[in-house]
Amino acid sequence: MNLPALRRILFCIAACFLAAGIPAPAQQNAGEILAHANAEAAAAHKNVMMVFSASWCTPCHMFDAFLTDPETGPIMRKHFAIARFDVGEKPGDKKHADTPGAEKLRASLGGADAGYPYLIALDPSGQVLVNSYRPVEGKPGNADTNIGYPYLHVEIDWFMEMLRRSAPAMSAEETHAVRSWLEGRGEK
Repeated sequence: MNLPALRRILFCIAACFLAAGIPAPAQQNAGEILAHANAEAAAAHKNVMMVFSASWCTPCHMFDAFLTDPETGPIMRKHFAIARFDVGEKPGDKKHADTPGAEKLRASLGGADAGYPYLIALDPSGQVLVNSYRPVEGKPGNADTNIGYPYLHVEIDWFMEMLRRSAPAMSAEETHAVRSWLEGRGEK
């Protein structure tokens, strides 16, 4: 099931709870989401891809499209347990809220100033393998070096390096499919 369809289903469930006067179930917190992803990764012998994004962020929607595309989504799910966290939501937004504990988790992983989306690959034990800060000489990892959605050639190159480091079993055919998909929607 793709992410937009899942969101529609969850919205309908929440609407039913509200109509019946029953409180909606509590939103999962960041620790629960990460624990589930780590367990999935350990059981399936793959790594975790953490995605910190916001509902208002266009590059975040583009990365969601990449993760749910029929061509690239299965490749990513084959090699990663995807853990998605909502962060940076606007105060007072009645439709969207931060995943409880996600801002603190993102900050603890060096992404407090990263921008959106911020990506981190972990092994199932929680060891950081690589993040979306593209190495730029003379600049520390920050919003200026976060690739976010890999759109520019240098960003796509860094994302492919991230995959090389965190999904070493990804085949040449899969790697080519991912790169081609990103380049087809990237900088011309």
